[in-house]
Amino acid sequence: MRDALVAAAFQLFLERGYEQTTVDDIVNLAGVGRRSFFRYFPSKEDVVFPDHERCLADMTAFLADSEADAEPVARVCDAARLVLSMYAENPSFSVQRYRLTKKVPGLRAYELSVVWRYERALAAYLRGRFAGRSDGSLRADVIASAVVAAHNNALRSWLRSDGQGDASATVDHALRYVQAAFGAPAPPSSPAPAAAGQPVGAEDSEDAEDAEDVVVVVSRRGAPLWRVVQEIETALGRH
Repeated sequence: MRDALVAAAFQLFLERGYEQTTVDDIVNLAGVGRRSFFRYFPSKEDVVFPDHERCLADMTAFLADSEADAEPVARVCDAARLVLSMYAENPSFSVQRYRLTKKVPGLRAYELSVVWRYERALAAYLRGRFAGRSDGSLRADVIASAVVAAHNNALRSWLRSDGQGDASATVDHALRYVQAAFGAPAPPSSPAPAAAGQPVGAEDSEDAEDAEDVVVVVSRRGAPLWRVVQEIETALGRH
């Protein structure tokens, strides 16, 4: 019944539009009552993101089951891959949801709240691992934000390509930046897959050997642009 409600909802969203579709419309098409709908979904927004609660619970359990000697940054990167698996299970549905969310401001706001909960779960695990360090909470929050940013950047790239290509390779490439900046060195692997419309080998330039070089600069909010550029040049060792 849960799957039938999701299928009915998206059929109507695509035919009529999200705002024009009511819960009554969804249950009528699915052939069930309103009570059945609210047994599975607290609101119409929740039917757009039917698997996030399960995925968040799986991620939390995955982090809780971590070995005491697990490398923490690698562990939260692996936790982020659980979210990718949820999207990759049904690429066509994930692409439909992505297109719908882009059109409806309320859904974008809802999605941001979901992303924030994932980030908080990662940060909570890292705080436990960095307990005792003077900068433990700061480091945990920064790394959690970086993992989410890297994962979401790669995920959206895959969704924009209509779910074509290897989503896992795209996300792995993005997460390697996080591990290179904050964690133990990640094992070498194949380069990121070419983006949609970009020929394979397009990155094979004379600068390709520096493609993995990452510099992180922290600057005060509101700092003038010339100061930010100066800090970047300093970090790169240029004068």
